[in-house]
Order: sequence, then C-alpha cells, then structure tokens
Amino acid sequence: MDTPGQEEATMTRPMEGVTVLDFTFMMAGPYCTRMMADLGARVIKVEPLEGDHMRTGVPRRDGHSAYFAHLNAGKQSILLDLKQPQGRDTALALAAKADVVIENFRPGVMDRLGLSYAAVAARSPGIIYCSISGYGQEGAYAQRPSFAPVVHAASGMDLAVMQHQQSDLPPTTSIFTADVLAGMYSLIAIQSALAVRARTGRGQRLDVTLFESMFNLMPFEVQEAQFPLSSTRAMYKPIRARDGFLMVVIITPGNFESLCEVLQRPDLRSDPRFAQSPSRAIHRAELMQEVERWTLQRSSEECEELLSRAGVPCTRYRTVRENLSHPVLTSRESFADVEDGAGIVRVPNLPYRVDGTRPRVGRSVPEPGEHTAEVLRELAGVDAQRLRQLAEAGVTRP
Repeated sequence: MDTPGQEEATMTRPMEGVTVLDFTFMMAGPYCTRMMADLGARVIKVEPLEGDHMRTGVPRRDGHSAYFAHLNAGKQSILLDLKQPQGRDTALALAAKADVVIENFRPGVMDRLGLSYAAVAARSPGIIYCSISGYGQEGAYAQRPSFAPVVHAASGMDLAVMQHQQSDLPPTTSIFTADVLAGMYSLIAIQSALAVRARTGRGQRLDVTLFESMFNLMPFEVQEAQFPLSSTRAMYKPIRARDGFLMVVIITPGNFESLCEVLQRPDLRSDPRFAQSPSRAIHRAELMQEVERWTLQRSSEECEELLSRAGVPCTRYRTVRENLSHPVLTSRESFADVEDGAGIVRVPNLPYRVDGTRPRVGRSVPEPGEHTAEVLRELAGVDAQRLRQLAEAGVTRP
C-alpha cells in the first residue's frame, strides 16, 4: 500500500497505485469498482469458489455473461471461500495490503465472516472501508432485503413518475437507477476519503445507501413535497411525428422564437396563451398540440433536423441499439471493446474527458480465479506449496 500522501510522479491515471479489495456482487458495488478500475486502480474481485452469480446473467454468449463483462472488465479475479477460517485469514492478509475494501452484503454479513471494518482496520488503520446497502448499516431498516426496484418504490420516485404520467399504475421498473447512483456516490465517497488520508494518514468507514441516493435524483420532488405548487407542473411528453415520437422542449424565449420561425407560425407570438413564458408554461400542452400538427406531416428524422438546426431542443426517440453507432458517441470514443471467453463486448467508457483524453475501461474480463495465484503470492506471501494446501482444503481453486 502506498504511504499516505506519497506522490507518484509516474501516475498517468488518477487512481493508479490504489489497490482495491472488492467483495461486491450484483450491480451497485461492481459498478463502482469498474469505474475505479477505469481510473487506474488495481481492483481485486473476490469471488466464491463457484464464481460470482452474475457470471450467469443474461445476455449470455457461449456461456459468458455480457452483463457481467460490462460491470467487471479491467479487474482481477480470485476465488476464496470466506466461510472457512483460512479463507478469512487470507482475505485479511490481502486487506492489510489494500487501500480500499468495498462490500455490498447485507449489514452484518462481513462481521460474521470476520472481515468487519474493525478487523481490517486493526491490521491497516489507513484502510478506506466502503459498505453499500439498501438502507444503511444501522437502524430499523438495516436488515431489510432490498434491490433497486424495491428502493425505487420505497423512495417515492415511482409514485412521482406515476403522477407525472397521469397513470393509474406505478411505472414498470427495468432500469436499476438506485444501483447506478449508489455506485457513483460510493466512488465519490471513496475518492474523498482517499484525499483525506493523503493529508492526514487516517482511514475512514463509509456507509452508502441506495435509499438515500434516490433522493439526490429528485431535487424538484423533494422541494415540492415541502412546498406544494398551486398549479400543475409542466410535463414534458412525447409528441407524434409521421413515423415515431419526438421530445421537443420549449423553455427560453429564444426557443419559442425559433419554434415560431420553423413552424412558420408568427401568429403564435401574439397568442395570449403563448406570448409570455409564464403563460406558455401554463398552456404548454396546447402549444405542443400546435407543434404536433406540424410534426405529424413529417418524419421524426426531418423534424429533429429542422428543429435542432433552428435552435429548438429536440430529438427523435432512439433505441439503445441505434445509439451504439451514434456519430457523437463514435467521434468521442464513448464505447470501448472488452474481451471475455466468448469474444468482444462493447461497453461505455466514463462519460468525460480530461485535457482531451478520457479514462478507458480495461481490455479484458477476468475468468473466475484467473489471478488467484498471482494476487495471493504478491499481496499475501502465499507460495506455490501453500497455494496447493489451500486448494486441497477447499479454500481456493488454483
């Protein structure tokens, strides 16, 4: 482990030199550690002897999960049976050489395994120990089972969407927003803790929840819950084109002026419903009906081109598949190819550049236990004979 505050002149990525012991599974934790690997950290994924359950996740090709590849590219994989004392002791030896330990078991599991923050910090006081859970490590809800769809419903987001859509049923959940948010906030917390340690040498215990993450997604809803509006909030709904749907958003006076020009409707400017921004917000649905009369006569692609060129925020509705070859994403190298045992999988890079370059995902996806011998030798001092003994005891697989 690097000495706190030590500067590495050779670093080219912000987390190079950081070693992460990754006990996570499913999505929130692996999403966080995938980003850490992209940023240059050495991420050591600790899997049970049978391998991470998500290796069976769909979509699969030739027995390999593309979903798993998306979340775990660029990491190293070791196999350990943490329920055995020798497995626990080996994990503790690895943790003593790590900068960050991250886990997303239900609260209490790591304690029962003998891998609690206290146990790890006793060997490594500078450790950054991050736990991700549904509702936190303590409190009345700590032991409640929770996956992202449960947290979406509990947080109020689903009912807010239902209200916005004026539907009689909450929306179907298929995108795991809470997991992604918790993964991102975990990365922020870890990087903040590493910055503190660089100044003070002190490690920290981090407690990140999916539940709290959701409220940071809803600034308007949180405030409106305290200070209800006397009128209905403007909704942004799709409008129809000849062959699909469009999202057109008119907010500023400039947007409205440009819209009138494209539609060749100068009369809209003098219509008292639309002449001023406050009245346009109240009568947005009626304005969109006027826009839809124009869009229904054209293809969605033509509408998008004409409106966007004029300065009206607009897009046709695209599929994810279409966007894999979107010219903006292609030119920005937003996706990268990674390789597992079944071939190539395309995954997104982190969505930013620094001085013209961007963090990049690691090229390969580890096979189960691919790096067990290497990691145990380098970080835990396990030689070939000891590795055989651990394998014979069912603690690991070579």
